[in-house]
Amino acid sequence: MGNKRLVQGNEACVEGALKAGARFFAGYPITPSTEIAELMAEKLPLAGGVFMQMEDEIASIATIIGASIAGAKAMTATSGPGFSLMQENLGFAAMTEVPIVVVNVTRGGPSTGTPTQASQGDFMQARWGCHGDHPVIVLAPSSVQEVYDLTITAFNMAEKYMVPVVLLYDEVVGHLREGVELSSSQEILEREMPTVSPSEYQPYDTGDGLIPKLAPFGSGYRYHMTGLSHDETGFPTSKPATIEKLLVRLNDKIENNRKDIIKYKTYDIEDAKVIFLAYGSPVRSALQVQKEARARGEKVGLIQLKTLWPFPHELLAEIFAKTQANFIIPELSLGQLADEVSKSVPREKITGVKRNDGALITPAQLEQALKGVLQ
Repeated sequence: MGNKRLVQGNEACVEGALKAGARFFAGYPITPSTEIAELMAEKLPLAGGVFMQMEDEIASIATIIGASIAGAKAMTATSGPGFSLMQENLGFAAMTEVPIVVVNVTRGGPSTGTPTQASQGDFMQARWGCHGDHPVIVLAPSSVQEVYDLTITAFNMAEKYMVPVVLLYDEVVGHLREGVELSSSQEILEREMPTVSPSEYQPYDTGDGLIPKLAPFGSGYRYHMTGLSHDETGFPTSKPATIEKLLVRLNDKIENNRKDIIKYKTYDIEDAKVIFLAYGSPVRSALQVQKEARARGEKVGLIQLKTLWPFPHELLAEIFAKTQANFIIPELSLGQLADEVSKSVPREKITGVKRNDGALITPAQLEQALKGVLQ
């Protein structure tokens, strides 16, 4: 407990990235993520890394892809408008299987929206912002400690599954200050290197597995990389069977590892008649109301989602089958999360508490929703 400090959410992100081994950052300042770039500019060179301020968000994500191809653990940070600009290159990273971490500290939208106020309107964009059936992992902290811990997890998952990972948290979590233990028992993972000679090497030949071993450019292994559909050599292909094999493998490496990737926390759900389900800052209000309800003898539980994508449909369906509970879903959008939950919980059992005006969802709002469901 000797390394506990009072830090801001965005500062905890920087500390977690450095702990995970991040040594390259490229970004463009945008509220409410700017503190990440500022602190990276200060701390990354001291750790032997490189910081670059780019001309825009398109250049930022392109640059971290290049750094990762060269072997560095690389990261950028942005908010909604910048995240929109990054989508094409997120798709490129998914197709080429280049591990990167993209932090999106969310604010109100659409367009310029409300730069200094919270929103969760990027929930669906984080999954489906770029075109095609692409793999992605999205993690969502609700406290400053979780920002630190899940930043490390994001880098580990990026390197393990050779995939872009999005760390998604709202402005409240980004600017909140809490006591954080700046240490971690997580093993720091590194990407696997090829075991064959350069003359035998085919970058996307995964053998019986699903994850390629991409040698860093400049390490003696020469290969082709393209956003086009490609075969095991990395060169483009138009053969339907090869394209299908590639796209199925890209998605299976995530879908087949859902148990490892999906993270969540539950509170008193075993006998719950009503369950709050949330991620990000609304978790904080929901947890207060859930605890107070239990103290009154009401059978109320809470599910906190830490992994948003892949979405834990099996978990929710299993919990609903056991409890037949009503779900109250607080979110800082007009129902994006509730709509996804309705794929695994009957819509008539879902009550949404929605807010998109930049203000927080309060415990009083959730108490009112709970009262309506219990009547």
